[in-house]
Amino acid sequence: MAKFTQDEIDKINSNLRTPEDALRWAFDNLHDKVAKASSFGAEDAVITDMMIKLNPKARFFTLDTGRLNQETYDVMDRTSKKYNINFEVMFPDTEEVQQMVRIRGINLFYESVENRKLCCEIRKVKPLNKILSTLDGWITGLRHDQNENRQKASMVEIDKMHGGILKINPLIDWTWEQTMNYVKEHELPYNKLLDMGYTSIGCEPCTRAIKPGEDLRAGRWWWESDTHKECGLHMDHSKTT
Repeated sequence: MAKFTQDEIDKINSNLRTPEDALRWAFDNLHDKVAKASSFGAEDAVITDMMIKLNPKARFFTLDTGRLNQETYDVMDRTSKKYNINFEVMFPDTEEVQQMVRIRGINLFYESVENRKLCCEIRKVKPLNKILSTLDGWITGLRHDQNENRQKASMVEIDKMHGGILKINPLIDWTWEQTMNYVKEHELPYNKLLDMGYTSIGCEPCTRAIKPGEDLRAGRWWWESDTHKECGLHMDHSKTT
């Protein structure tokens, strides 16, 4: 994998104006060693549509934690059929899940932050690490307006959490309204949870619809007080300088 310096990344970002610019750059430079991570939220619907238009052979993967909403499986199926996508589905290790549940209980995540992070580690982080170890870059749906932690993210960045591979965030400068407008205008298959007030899609027990005026990710692990809540897939930009 070709390594990029931060100065090179800064120069790349200075030349990118649109989400499509970022995706073209990724395809031109990372070829088939870049893939889109999808949790089947609104951002994923938009980026999937853009990617297929630019590269019909683009790669997509998703993490099936075993605790997803049925609506998420439904939109995965509709998206796969519309675009003829064969999603690479990553699953957690069965023995690790069984041991965790046996020792800490089926709903361990409600009992402590430590338990919740362990569940995320086993069900999401480890499967993600497994597929990212085979890639030179991954494409995400991060946006600045999702929460305070993500306001320092860039369109293309070095992912220090995952061995220095590149992380491409095509919609980083988009708003929630822009994202949903694209979904509606292009009549994309989308997760029906969005119609129920969900603005972030995760596991069923750990995600709820948000209330008026709440942060767009307030529905994730709402019982925790930490404002920098992440599952461990993305670096905490609040701790970087």
